[in-house]
Amino acid sequence: MPDATDILNALVLMTNFVFVPALAYGSQLALGALGVTLVFGILRFANFAHGDLMAFGTTIVILITWGLQAQGITAGPVPTALIALVPAILVTAVAAILIDRSVFGFYRKRRAAPVVLVIASVGVMFMLSAIVRFIMGTDDRRFTDGERFIIRAREFREMTGLDEGLAIQTTQALTVIVAIVTVTALFIFLRRSRTGKAMRAYSDNEDLALLSGINPDRVVLITWIIAAALATIAGALYGLDKSFKPFTYFQLLLPIFAAAILGGIGQPIGAVVGGYIVAFSEVMMTYAYKRFVTYLVPENWAPEGLLQFLGTDYKFAVSFIILVVVLLIRPTGIFRGAVIK
Repeated sequence: MPDATDILNALVLMTNFVFVPALAYGSQLALGALGVTLVFGILRFANFAHGDLMAFGTTIVILITWGLQAQGITAGPVPTALIALVPAILVTAVAAILIDRSVFGFYRKRRAAPVVLVIASVGVMFMLSAIVRFIMGTDDRRFTDGERFIIRAREFREMTGLDEGLAIQTTQALTVIVAIVTVTALFIFLRRSRTGKAMRAYSDNEDLALLSGINPDRVVLITWIIAAALATIAGALYGLDKSFKPFTYFQLLLPIFAAAILGGIGQPIGAVVGGYIVAFSEVMMTYAYKRFVTYLVPENWAPEGLLQFLGTDYKFAVSFIILVVVLLIRPTGIFRGAVIK
């Protein structure tokens, strides 16, 4: 039987390589899924350009960050990108509004079918992708600075005397904190502010909302501003935690939609829950459990293989499987989504 030290080593190992990365990744997916579910719940179409809107917002964050760093302006121990978030959100919001006025608004005024808006969003996706690649190229871009770690593995081992070390990156902690603040602020806005209540009413029954005096143009405007803010924050946090590569944000569209549909598309709380479920599923299915199991079994029972369900190259297959299963068994998702509540 394993002793207490072996059990603690196994727990630290799982925390270091599964829980902390999945928590940070889930926060990023939750913010991305919130943007998708907000647009679907209010404007009634699946915005396939959301991943590349994240990439566009992150591009603006990187450019402003580089400009600040060139001027010698930093944020000390935290990434300078946090300072760049606010102006980047404004630029991305303006871009999202211009896209809506020139593309989505055109079809909305003609009461086009939702599938037409979906196809239009694919065109917008390619347009944003081309803009981002033209500006940033196709290589990995790292723009994080400041203190890299809150807790270092060596310091943790020296402090605890365990064989396994726990390392928590500054970007991981910031991701979780910023996600909590952003999600809390959004929920308070939707439930307590007059504009938020108008958006929920518009989502629930558009005709009745119009009869009640709600301005649809204002609702659409606020929706795109919030979606752009969520996309910029999610994209920047992902880029800080991993690295920035335009094509990666296109790939993120699959787990983001899987999270939104799993939670119940149109349900903000469902998007958050779905984001963490998808993230933990991806990380846990692609983690090699050999060392973890070795701590918990007798030495002669130690496994020879990696004990890995899927290779890391197939992590997006987990999102695809979740998406297919949900659509086949419970298309409405966990929280039976349809409208913003």
